[in-house]
Amino acid sequence: MFIATYIADQTFDAAMLSDVAYEFDGESTAGRLVSGEWLDEGRAFDLTFQPADGFSASDCAELANGLKQRACAIAKGGYGQDLTLDVIVQPAANREKRLLVADMDSTMITVECIDELADYAGIKAQVAEVTERAMRGELDFAAALDARVALLEGLDESVIEQCLAERVKLMAGARALVRTMKARGGHAILVSGGFTRFAEPVAAEIGFDRAIANYLEIAHGKLTGTVRKPIVGSDTKEKTLLAALDELRIDAADSMAVGDGANDLAMIRRAGLGVAYRAKPIVAGAAAARIDHGDLTALLYAQGIPSAEWVFG
Repeated sequence: MFIATYIADQTFDAAMLSDVAYEFDGESTAGRLVSGEWLDEGRAFDLTFQPADGFSASDCAELANGLKQRACAIAKGGYGQDLTLDVIVQPAANREKRLLVADMDSTMITVECIDELADYAGIKAQVAEVTERAMRGELDFAAALDARVALLEGLDESVIEQCLAERVKLMAGARALVRTMKARGGHAILVSGGFTRFAEPVAAEIGFDRAIANYLEIAHGKLTGTVRKPIVGSDTKEKTLLAALDELRIDAADSMAVGDGANDLAMIRRAGLGVAYRAKPIVAGAAAARIDHGDLTALLYAQGIPSAEWVFG
């Protein structure tokens, strides 16, 4: 069995849900509709289907995109509603995950920390351009990080705490996602191409079990313009996921990885459910699942967990 989960940031009514389900059953070549039910009435619902011969997990992303387009067309044509929603299609088995490995910048928090540090040095535009290109996969991540960090040489160490307090904000739903999964027996790791001075407090605030990130080198209260080697990048993220699977003695199907940049692709591809979250095109096009509109609680709906069971504190 497979499940298509529809997650809207506006209200679905029962008639619209019925129309979406009817069209799926009549038009979809993916399989036969088995059931449809609300996860949260008006906000999220599941369509469970028996896949057609030849349909596999590799077809999920393409089907999700088509289902999203058709649901939006139904909302517009039949109800005059400009609906924005996300659709995730996945196997029904192992739906609830026991491991979460997550990126930090622009995923668990709303900013890119290195760009914000650069703002205090008066060079944000210069650094942000390189960050964007690296996240799009146009530049080697390690080389781009070294180049950006070199531009911060001489910045006062105190700016790190100032930036953390003034600029770093949690992504909506981050705390609920992690704390709900942990309350249900899950394990959560934050692994970032950013810096420990941000990742460690962010991980503690959200509720991650641990954080892995790059170490900014500092001497005499000033940034030296260097980062300790080896750099935490794509390989580290992938190896962290695989090591955690081994440590927890669980299958890849029981894991979820989420991120937005090219350096997240390796772990996203390895996870049972790899999610591109408001991601760069190279990531959105390669991930099995994508969230373009919802906040991080969409990943709880993806696991079949209704809001009545979410943990916020």
